[in-house]
Amino acid sequence: MKVYNFIFTMLFFLGSYSCSKNTEATEEPVQQPTSPGNSVILDSFTPCENGMAGLYPCSGYDFVARLALSDFQAQAGNDSWGWTDATTGKEYAIMGLNNGTAFVDISDDENLIYLGKLPTATSSSSWRDIKVYNDHAFIVSEAANHGMQVFDLTKLRNVANAPETFVADARYTGFGNAHNIVINEETGFAYVVGTDRGDAFRGGAHFINIQDPKNPVAAGGYAENGYSHDAQVVTYNGPDTDYTGREIYVGANEDVVVIADVTDKDNPTHIASVTYPNISYTHQGWFTEDQKYFILGDELDETNDGFKSRTLIFNFNDLDSPSLHDTYLGTTSAIDHNGYVKGNTFFLANYTAGVRMLDIAGIANRSITEVGFFDTFPATDNADFSGVWNVYPYFSSGKIVVSDIKAGLFIIKKSN
Repeated sequence: MKVYNFIFTMLFFLGSYSCSKNTEATEEPVQQPTSPGNSVILDSFTPCENGMAGLYPCSGYDFVARLALSDFQAQAGNDSWGWTDATTGKEYAIMGLNNGTAFVDISDDENLIYLGKLPTATSSSSWRDIKVYNDHAFIVSEAANHGMQVFDLTKLRNVANAPETFVADARYTGFGNAHNIVINEETGFAYVVGTDRGDAFRGGAHFINIQDPKNPVAAGGYAENGYSHDAQVVTYNGPDTDYTGREIYVGANEDVVVIADVTDKDNPTHIASVTYPNISYTHQGWFTEDQKYFILGDELDETNDGFKSRTLIFNFNDLDSPSLHDTYLGTTSAIDHNGYVKGNTFFLANYTAGVRMLDIAGIANRSITEVGFFDTFPATDNADFSGVWNVYPYFSSGKIVVSDIKAGLFIIKKSN
């Protein structure tokens, strides 16, 4: 049994909360401590002034709006994503909950509209993950036998009596439970990862053709490098011309970063693997937009090794020979969770430290600087599994979706 199995067991008995590799885990999230930010709810746009937006610490990002978990009749939050309706131009936040998935119209800053919830397919779970493709949401969960729910987002245009209880438009049951879902929107393939060990691909990547969203079709999988906790799949257009146009999978596989070519679904091939010092739990990562670098978080190194929030940057200029390029240490001891790149900014969901924004324009020269933050968990910045789970920064309006485990859904925006 590897050392991190022991660590997760200890975290369970201590009442902590984490993304788990054990797909049958049942622990519940720790309650958020009482704090001004948890007891006083801002009800309108509040600028970040003198380091605060109301009672939320901030720098360069304003409070726009919030919905509490009680609004969703849920006990815990997790993942989040977004959808822009190309027909109407409206923007929608999607938030994972312990008992389902919430859909919120965020188009009007002064009037968030909770449109309704898609209940979990089976039982409640602390873990749920959502991605969007072709106007449909695809949802997986660690709940037993959940499979993948498919929900037609165009239904959100005509909600008569919000909040409604929605019904899935399709459900794929080729696997039971899963930790995450990845979608390559250019090819129309979903990659479900962290499935039950009894799945045919043993927790690796389970491929699904979703080009016809309401009729998902099994398309093989990749099990060579074991369990993937999270991943990103891109149609490659980076500096390594050997792989131009190929579909490249990068997996965060607990104790290693794995690169594979998954273009041929019947014959996926391993390209390379790369490790780094003080591995505790290889969690999640994202390419820079030029695909030269891959930015990764390790979820347990802050608690195990006492690092400040540690972000690892890998040089992917040669996919056959990846290497650790740089290490960035944040300003707090908080645990890093999910991170995403938009332009020259890396948006990091940083649990108790909220969302941190890092300027990566100088990444080639090993120059990374924190340029903003918004802290939904003002009580502490300790290395605990509380606070922000996920951030979605891709709306053209500049609105940013933030999901907090106990404080609910936040909308923030860069200050003028």
